[in-house]
Amino acid sequence: MAALPPLLWLQAFEAAARTLSFTAAGHELGVTQAAISQRIRLLEDRLGQKLFVRHPRSLSLTPAGRAWLPSLQDAFTRLAEGTQEVFGGTTDAPVTLRTTPVIQQNWLAPRLPAFQRDHPTIALRLVSAIWPDDFGPGGADLEIRYGHGEWPGMEAVTLGDDCMLPVCAPSLAATIREPADLAGHTLLHAVGFAVGWPAWLERAGLAYLESRCAALTCDSQVMSLALAAQGGGVALAHRQLLAARQDLVAPLDLAMPTDEAFWLVRPVRRAPRPEAVCLWDWLRTQVPGAG
Repeated sequence: MAALPPLLWLQAFEAAARTLSFTAAGHELGVTQAAISQRIRLLEDRLGQKLFVRHPRSLSLTPAGRAWLPSLQDAFTRLAEGTQEVFGGTTDAPVTLRTTPVIQQNWLAPRLPAFQRDHPTIALRLVSAIWPDDFGPGGADLEIRYGHGEWPGMEAVTLGDDCMLPVCAPSLAATIREPADLAGHTLLHAVGFAVGWPAWLERAGLAYLESRCAALTCDSQVMSLALAAQGGGVALAHRQLLAARQDLVAPLDLAMPTDEAFWLVRPVRRAPRPEAVCLWDWLRTQVPGAG
């Protein structure tokens, strides 16, 4: 069997391929961007194939890089799980929960203080993820993901059906009494969701209205909701994320159903720690209708 490349090279490739950034990979691994670049170059020389396409200001994976990445990530996951099974972990290691900033701010923040009061000995660590690729194969005990609930190797429990509806600052809501009143306002778009303003306006029978509105696109729902709360426009938000917010109101009742949802997720192969099981079970009680 051919000798494997050095582990440092493999780690550099996995981090750079996941983040599509030598700089971000360097920050993650505690080395310089130049060190990551050198390790990748040595790895490509060893393999005899390019793994990345270097663009002037970005990176993309070659077909070989894309094909190899899942196998490498799975190998790292198995190595971490095997180490945990044989040697265990430190008893005081925090339970790591990875999810999107909008869930952290609007769904977890109002709830986690109660968990901490009920379980003061369990340390928690929250990790942010914005894009689907940010949810890596390891490093988190639990995750809350957005999608259809179909992730190989993962157990997923829905946080409830949801819908999207327009929200804005109370001062702006006073001027919006029916969908046609959106004309002339700024529509705040958040990328990454199947349901957006075009779908909502079509459901309202006002598809033409988008051309009569200014548009501002954000790469996260956190920012679109922050702008809406400051009177910067009207955003689309998940109904269940609004309960804890006093700075946003829904001026219109028309909601757009979505087949995507937020899901509580954990690996099926890994034997969870008791502390992680406790958090998993507690979060499930926060789902409407659970109990």
